[in-house]
Amino acid sequence: MTRNSKVILIIVVALVVTGLIFTFPPIAQNPAYHNFADKRGWLGIPNFGDVMSNLPFLFFGLMGMGAVYLSRTDIFSMDGEHIPWQVFFVGVFLVGFGSAYYHWEPNNHTLVWDRLPMTIAFMSFFSVVIMERLNEKGGLALLPVFLIVGAASVFYWDFTESLGQGDLRPYALVQFLPMLLLPLMFWLLPARYSGLKYLGYGLFWYVLAKVLEHFDRGIFAMTGEVISGHTLKHLSASIAVLMMVLYIKKRKTVYGCTATQSHQLFYELCHFFPKLLIGQP
Repeated sequence: MTRNSKVILIIVVALVVTGLIFTFPPIAQNPAYHNFADKRGWLGIPNFGDVMSNLPFLFFGLMGMGAVYLSRTDIFSMDGEHIPWQVFFVGVFLVGFGSAYYHWEPNNHTLVWDRLPMTIAFMSFFSVVIMERLNEKGGLALLPVFLIVGAASVFYWDFTESLGQGDLRPYALVQFLPMLLLPLMFWLLPARYSGLKYLGYGLFWYVLAKVLEHFDRGIFAMTGEVISGHTLKHLSASIAVLMMVLYIKKRKTVYGCTATQSHQLFYELCHFFPKLLIGQP
């Protein structure tokens, strides 16, 4: 398969998935979403666990911004590549504030400011991967477009909720379409940098965060109401961010990397998860 045919395949998948999402009826926000397991307050802070577990986002966001600012030549090999990375870590930093604000008083209004910085992080990282795998100028040019689309998806949902007909479809597309396309891009297109294992670690912790979020109440009960699944979700997701920091600090440019080599990296990544689960290094 030629490079052009691979790019066309990626675009077709994106278009098909986008079309499929909008074949479903509008999806309103479930009011039960705001009913988290751990409602305990402490030191005058309501929902203490879910609020304070956002602190690592602030710390790792700052760490990432510092790593980008102090970048070496072998970290960023493309003109302007530091811009989407810097935006990504700024988004992560803002997630720390936005999520804490939301969990202080969970409702649809505060949820806007939780989701908005998340779209900044999702869309800027998507731009990064497009720069690395598809086209450096195209990925950079798409960054502002992606950021606008991400923000618009949140404000559109908020507006439709105010009309009594909430629609989460655009936000769902912004959050999950990149998660579908990124593995496809990693598989089909050659890597520009080494250090793919750190992206694998990041993916593992992100997926774990979604699992912990889903079992919020079950984990709270299982731990004897010591800690909830949602609190652990924040901690797990923040570790995924730390893996991104390590990726840009430890990677090297892979000169002349071929598609076959890229497939081998993807193969090693797929075999990383079972090893991690059983405790092997």
